[in-house]
Parts: sequence; C-alpha cells; structure tokens
Amino acid sequence: MQASGARAKMVKGAADMLSRRGLNATTVRELAKHIGTPLGSTYHYFPGGKEQLVSEAVKWAGDELARSLTEYLKMGPVAGLEAFLLMWQVAVADSDFQAGCPVAAASVEFDESTPGRGAATVAAEVFASWERLLAESLTRDAGVEVETARQLATFVVATIEGAVMLCRANRSIGPLTDSSVQLLRMIRLAIETSALPTETSAS
Repeated sequence: MQASGARAKMVKGAADMLSRRGLNATTVRELAKHIGTPLGSTYHYFPGGKEQLVSEAVKWAGDELARSLTEYLKMGPVAGLEAFLLMWQVAVADSDFQAGCPVAAASVEFDESTPGRGAATVAAEVFASWERLLAESLTRDAGVEVETARQLATFVVATIEGAVMLCRANRSIGPLTDSSVQLLRMIRLAIETSALPTETSAS
C-alpha cells in the first residue's frame, strides 16, 4: 500500500472509531489495533499524535458529508434535505445503531485536559459548512429570506445530530424518521411563506 493510501486508511479508520467509540476511546494505539497496522506507522504519519489524527478524521468525515449534501441539494432544498435525512437513517440502521456522527463525538467529549480539543474547533467549522450549504440552497433555490434560511439551517443540523443520538440510545430509527417528517414540513412551510406576496408588493 502506498503511503498516501495508508494514511488515508488511518484517517478513515479514526473517523469510524469516533463514530462508534467516541473521542476518549479513539487513541493512536487503539487505531493501530482497529485497522491492523503497526503502531510505529501510525505515529509516523501523525507525529502530532491524537490531536492531529482526530482533527484530520473529523475534517475528512465533515468533507465527505458536505460533498453528499452538496450533491443532494442539486435537487432543491426539500428533495435534497429528504435525501440527506434518508442517508442518515440508513447509516445508523446499517451500523446496528453502533455508529453515530464522528463530528459530534469530537465536539462534545473533551475538557481542559483532553487531547483533541483542536478537533472541537474543526467540528464547529464542519457544522458551520453544513449549515451554510443548507441556508444557501434555501435562499438561492427557494427564495427564503437570508436570516430565516440561516436559522432553519442551524435548526436542521442540530435536530439531525440530536436525533442520531436518540436513535443510538433507543436502538430505533424512530427519532430520525419522526424528526425528518417535521423538518421537511418546516422547510416546505418556510418556502411557501416566502412565496406569498407581502402587503407592500400586493398594494
């Protein structure tokens, strides 16, 4: 395996560990066991240790999801969001409720003494990028007012992350399917409202 391939495998493996075990359990030593690679090789590619490894894993996962969301939103904000929500439902169910969101794991499991705080900053940037993609689609493709679109996008991302955690806790896809119904209803209502004439334009 080429160096670039080995490194990519480690980053992907770390993202998988984050989604299943959380930040505290995702260490360089445990990653080597998880993907079956020599410990020395892992430190070779990530001389910054856990901090570097986790930060890169979060960015990789965030970029992968952003690419999927970008593709889905080409269908428009409603169909795109519906596809994005379905993707989450399938991912959580297919993991037998073992895997959540690696970005969320990096954003909540740290304190002042925990390595990986840099990953929390990366996680915030990832969440912001998802929100920006959703908000831009709502404004550009559906005419939703900018501030309303921004708030809706934040609400969507927050709801998805919370629903994923509830699914894992309950070992049921129900929280995501229920949340999907209400999120899509809210988005449709916002779009319909934006299309209504205002008093000024009607007069």
